[in-house]
Amino acid sequence: MSLVFDAVLLAGGRASRVHGADKTGFTSGDATLLDRAVEASVEARSLVVVGLRDGRVPPAGALLTREEPAWSGPVAALAAGLDVVEDAAPWTLVLACDLPRAPEAVQALLAGSGSGSGDDVGERRDGLLAIDSGGRRQPLLGLYRTGALETRLAALRADGPLTDLSLRRLLDGLDLLEVPVPDELCADVDTVDDADRLGVVRREADATG
Repeated sequence: MSLVFDAVLLAGGRASRVHGADKTGFTSGDATLLDRAVEASVEARSLVVVGLRDGRVPPAGALLTREEPAWSGPVAALAAGLDVVEDAAPWTLVLACDLPRAPEAVQALLAGSGSGSGDDVGERRDGLLAIDSGGRRQPLLGLYRTGALETRLAALRADGPLTDLSLRRLLDGLDLLEVPVPDELCADVDTVDDADRLGVVRREADATG
């Protein structure tokens, strides 16, 4: 049985360490980082892009939303993304839009579950997420049981606003399979130095392309 999943792509954030630039428009090879994330999500039943900046043309068929208030963090953004999917798939791929090698990273994540079919995750796990060679979790490169995310979000909402909450807190208590993903695949663009090291061109592509 193949996995059925939606994809929530997180495209927002202040990007203060790249001088506030729109990282989704940075280019890696012949594609933008947003293009890479969309390519990585090609098998998703529903595609949601959260926080796409004004003026940038969205991917075909994507649902668009943004966290409220703006810049209120990844947990609020993920919650906004889940909220716009009317008929949610059993699983949700959560992916940042700043991974130059996102398609390969997602494939490595799925392959690391065992068969890649979801059978090894099955009823025993709440999802899987990437870890790098240093054992650091990469929560924005993860596949999670949608119901488990919704349960955790409901619990956090009962305690107050989701503003500025960490993904670590959201995932606390979930039974997750940690999948080693090569550093070169899960490397993201947080800083100008990261972009230069990864060969990412920091000139934003045209908003229309």
